[in-house]
Amino acid sequence: MIAELGLAALWLAAAFAVVQLLLAWGGARASGIEGEHREAAEAEMMRALRRVALVQGLLALLSFMLLIALFVRSDMSVLLVAENSHSLKPLMYKVAGAWGNHEGSMLLWVTVLAVAGAGVAMFERRLAAGTLAATLGAQAAIGLGFYAFLGFASNPFVRLNPAAADGQGLNPLLQDPGLAFHPPTLYLGYVGLSVAFSFAVGALVMRDVGPAFARAMRPWVLGAWIFLTIGITAGSYWAYYELGWGGWWFWDPVENASLMPWLAATALLHSVTVLATRDGLRAWTLMLAVVAFSMSMIGTFLVRSGILVSVHAFAVDPTRGTFILALLGLYIGGALALFGARVGTVTQGSTFQLVSREGALVLNNLLLSVILGVVFIGTLYPLVAQAAGVQLSIGAPFFNKAIAPVALALVAATAIGPLLRWRRDNLNALLGKLLWPVAAAGVAFAFAFVLTGASHLLSVLGIAFAAGLAVASVLPLARRSLRRTPLHIWGMVVAHLGIAVSLGGMVADSAFTLERLAAVQVGDNVRVGPFQVALAEVRPTIGPNWSAVEARLTVRRGEGKPFDLFPQQRFFNTPPTNTSEAAIETMLDGQLYTVLGQGDDQGRWQLRLWWKPFVTLIWLGGGLIALGGLLALVGRVRRERRQADAEIYL
Repeated sequence: MIAELGLAALWLAAAFAVVQLLLAWGGARASGIEGEHREAAEAEMMRALRRVALVQGLLALLSFMLLIALFVRSDMSVLLVAENSHSLKPLMYKVAGAWGNHEGSMLLWVTVLAVAGAGVAMFERRLAAGTLAATLGAQAAIGLGFYAFLGFASNPFVRLNPAAADGQGLNPLLQDPGLAFHPPTLYLGYVGLSVAFSFAVGALVMRDVGPAFARAMRPWVLGAWIFLTIGITAGSYWAYYELGWGGWWFWDPVENASLMPWLAATALLHSVTVLATRDGLRAWTLMLAVVAFSMSMIGTFLVRSGILVSVHAFAVDPTRGTFILALLGLYIGGALALFGARVGTVTQGSTFQLVSREGALVLNNLLLSVILGVVFIGTLYPLVAQAAGVQLSIGAPFFNKAIAPVALALVAATAIGPLLRWRRDNLNALLGKLLWPVAAAGVAFAFAFVLTGASHLLSVLGIAFAAGLAVASVLPLARRSLRRTPLHIWGMVVAHLGIAVSLGGMVADSAFTLERLAAVQVGDNVRVGPFQVALAEVRPTIGPNWSAVEARLTVRRGEGKPFDLFPQQRFFNTPPTNTSEAAIETMLDGQLYTVLGQGDDQGRWQLRLWWKPFVTLIWLGGGLIALGGLLALVGRVRRERRQADAEIYL
């Protein structure tokens, strides 16, 4: 009965989406009515629209909660549960199993979409009624496409008759806390960009593009950007420790599918700030809102269409990919057509000098767009070539060579931008402000060059730019009262500092990592970097739904106190899978990363060891970037609320 209730809630949510779309159309028309009854008609229509959007969000949420209940109960009469769960799985992975598959993940997608629409309907009070109605109409139209996809191509509540005796289990690589939380955070980011897209469509439909529209859209862009940052950072660390290959980014198409919306959202975040505070970049901001959501849709298509083979890519049915591709063409093609038809009505807004903060933000946008273009082409070109019968792959060497110079220029623009004044500034004054960042970069360059030599010149440059950005990031706080500094300024400082920290970790990992691969017997010693690693024993062990061979490694750093690490080779029965569980020791100056390989007939075991100095800075920096976004979000919301309260009492 739970499955039938879940499906009924899903169809009811779709029906309310239809009503929402019709009411939005009526609300937009009511805003154009002339006469004494206009205000009353508009208010009545908007009241109904807000309620319908709320009910739609609640119904979608109910449907998704009922799907989770089916997984928690291990109801093997439901096909999706039987194919993706098992009665012996720990509770957390039973819950995560609800979105660890194609159908469940798409239901999560539409649930977040509907709840976000309800949030816009309930809390947005700054937009004109007609623009808000058009925004909610666009949100309902997006939702309808995905409700149709779930109802006709990917129903998560299909019954299995007779019921299975037990389930087939969940991919063991997905049975990890990091990946249990990684997809929902990414989805919150993806769908947050759908709201920005709907705002842009609403503004285009009603020809209402200005600072008020940007201030209404900015919190949603910030929220989406924060969740995307958290999701990408968590996904990177999951791949690092779970896959056992010691890398944190592989330029895999599925990884790129999450990076592309983040790059577009970062550009949009800076552009919408210019529009909200200085009334500039109107048309460019609208275009970025469309591009950002387009990247989310393309990411969804890549991961959920079956076109890629990955632990993240669930679908293998090409008809589903065609359905998603049709939705992508409908929404993005429609938005681009609307943009082309209405962009002539968008006025230019305020102008600014080249040497100004706006100028630096435009440069920031252009450099981000170049990186986005490189990632987009590098990700999709092999797929297009494959469709034409040509097999080729584009890997890390291409992306690193193509992106590294642009990324360094972007770091320089990020350092310079906050030091400039709005509207116009003086070049000589800017050079004076750059004295300390340039000095820090020079010292870091000399220090890194002595340590690594000319063979790692790109990494040396990366360390120098990271040091320069770190100093430039905190300069906006100079000569300010730290207690009175607005929270959004703190957010900018922390986020930019996070980029410097993360960049430092990336180049340190590239320049200083040491690796050792050895075949050893119990009692043998291996040296990697400053560590002496001894294979003390190899023994069997067992977990809740797996068995394993576990090594005990005794590690000593110089004359320090020894400690033990326990890497494993695990075996899962459902489905039958072998995995390597790395054992990692984290220290202030880096991580010792150990992996146990296969044994041979002579009693030897493969050991793979890495010493990775300062690698943890990569994820610490990611956390700082997300924290900076959160501080900026809270600061902006508080500031605008105070301004709104002040206007009420005027």
